[in-house]
Amino acid sequence: MYSTAFLDLPPFVRASGTVRLPGSKSISNRVLLLAGLAAGTTAVHDLLDSDDTSVMLDALQALGCGLRREGAVLHVTGLGGRLDAREAQLFLGNAGTAMRPLTAALAVLAATQAGRFELSGVARMHERPIGDLVDALRQLGCPVADLGRAGYPPLRVGDGAVHALRTDAPIRVRGDVSSQFLTALLLALPLVATQAEVAIEVEGELISKPYIDITLRLLGRFGIEVQRDGYARFVIPGGAQYRSPGSIHVEGDASSASYFVALGAIAGTEAPVRIEGVGLDSIQGDIRFVDAARAMGAEVEGGPGWLQVRRGAWPLRALTLDCNHIPDAAMTLAMMALYADGTSRLTGIASWRVKETDRIDAMAAELRKLGAKVVDGADFIEISPPRRWQAAAIETYDDHRMAMCGSLAAFNPLAGTGGSGCPVRILDPRCVAKTFPDYFEALFDLVAATPGGVPVITVDGPTASGKGTLAAEVASRLGYHLLDSGALYRATALAAQDAGISLEDEAALATLAGRLELRFTGHHVFLNGRDITDPLRLESTGGMASRVSVHPGVRQALHGLQLSFRRVPGLVADGRDMGTVVFPDADLKVFLTASVEARAQRRHKQLISKGNPANIEDLRADIQMRDERDRSRAVAPLKPAEDAMLLDNSSLSVEDSIDQVLGWWQQRKPF
Repeated sequence: MYSTAFLDLPPFVRASGTVRLPGSKSISNRVLLLAGLAAGTTAVHDLLDSDDTSVMLDALQALGCGLRREGAVLHVTGLGGRLDAREAQLFLGNAGTAMRPLTAALAVLAATQAGRFELSGVARMHERPIGDLVDALRQLGCPVADLGRAGYPPLRVGDGAVHALRTDAPIRVRGDVSSQFLTALLLALPLVATQAEVAIEVEGELISKPYIDITLRLLGRFGIEVQRDGYARFVIPGGAQYRSPGSIHVEGDASSASYFVALGAIAGTEAPVRIEGVGLDSIQGDIRFVDAARAMGAEVEGGPGWLQVRRGAWPLRALTLDCNHIPDAAMTLAMMALYADGTSRLTGIASWRVKETDRIDAMAAELRKLGAKVVDGADFIEISPPRRWQAAAIETYDDHRMAMCGSLAAFNPLAGTGGSGCPVRILDPRCVAKTFPDYFEALFDLVAATPGGVPVITVDGPTASGKGTLAAEVASRLGYHLLDSGALYRATALAAQDAGISLEDEAALATLAGRLELRFTGHHVFLNGRDITDPLRLESTGGMASRVSVHPGVRQALHGLQLSFRRVPGLVADGRDMGTVVFPDADLKVFLTASVEARAQRRHKQLISKGNPANIEDLRADIQMRDERDRSRAVAPLKPAEDAMLLDNSSLSVEDSIDQVLGWWQQRKPF
């Protein structure tokens, strides 16, 4: 998962390949709560691993549910409808799928079993209305206290006393605010329908009906068959009791599938985008996004557990659609509208205003940044594509769907408005952890940028100048790939040592370098499956690498491997000739140096801290020798590129150097 403050996406021009979706958030948290309320143990397969499920799991554990992991399977031992803990303070982040149903279930259990629970979340959760659900619970006779603003979390349910609940009259709830309120009641009321039936009546038109269908299907899996009259009246039969189904699978998230359906519709030109984990047989309402994508021109095939999408009509066809049935996925349609042949109008989206952020206002603001003309109202948004695209930093408002939708704007070169395209910056990409922690990694596996369009920063310099540390930190701050070219030469030297090859045998070394099986995983480097991270950093290995790197044949053999590191979203490469030879078209070239004395002191301190013996005079002499060898070699001698930014860090801290390079980089970006 990307944990950077922002993520810059270069212009994309193509998409293809296969993505495996994480489990559905809506299904995951419903299943967890049902398993927690039921009698027995439920084996949950393919559960979503995200912020929202994490807070639900923490809450279940605090309530006394048993949780045991066995590989990818989570075993949940439920409460059987009986409270284990009668008091708890539960923090539920910004997870509406945890806050709403837990509020209802705990209000019922606390009232009937003398409990008291406090439920809170992040600041945005305390701005998301829950008053309609609270009103329904109070109708039932549950004590619910506002701990902040009336009608919003935080809340306290129960007061430590037993209360008789009024189940003889229907519980009334408005249908036009959030379907999660009705879902919460449907999940909670079986706990008090043990003797007689309990009814819920919906006032007005129910929004987001497909999410209620998910709830009803899952209730059936746990032994509760709800009778309903359309979407206006729901009856939980008397004698209802939650029973574990034993095992249950969570299908892939249909809302998350929408981004990859859009990917295929926009950029699946040479080969399709295949989506696994959710298919046309999905129980999730957002699978109907496929119909909307087809209406805009996408070619979509599918079957049980899979979809395959490629571009059909281009530009996409403008769309007018009531999106009441696909409220979350409709956000993706708003981004697809940027690539349409006219103005698209999405209606029935009033629920956007009570989500993780006010999504109508947020979407309108960010689309305008990109150059689109937008008209919005209480329950609609109207989007006309940009006549001229603009580079933009997309604010995500701590809303995972704003971040994932925003990434689709990076395909702007395909819009046909001229030019090579604009980069797009996603602010706070970490927010995708709510439902799809690895979204950007999955995206980058599928997309291709314009030729030479992947940005590169090179950091060259002499030995012990600190270029490796600087490059690694800059790459980390930007979320870019890292090429430690010195590691390639060091690995070649170690491989030669293992194979008994002389460091003067250029032909044998070049052959060896061309077949190098090298793998970088996190901070570890593997050569032929062996972890060489520690031996790679030895002084002796550095000396051997310096001798290996003077051979033109070795440098040529490693050249293709170095170029292969240039992958989206970007690359930071450090070495001796990254800016002069390997990436002469780099967007920013830095030549880092320091005095011989400063470099010798740093190397001495580094070795001593690791418990290695070191002599400052010997280190100074070794550095001078390596400098001379690097400067005087016939091929790619060590020197700054003509357009390199020179940075002498003799008296700078590492943080100072990082700030300087990031400052130079920011000056070159259009944001």
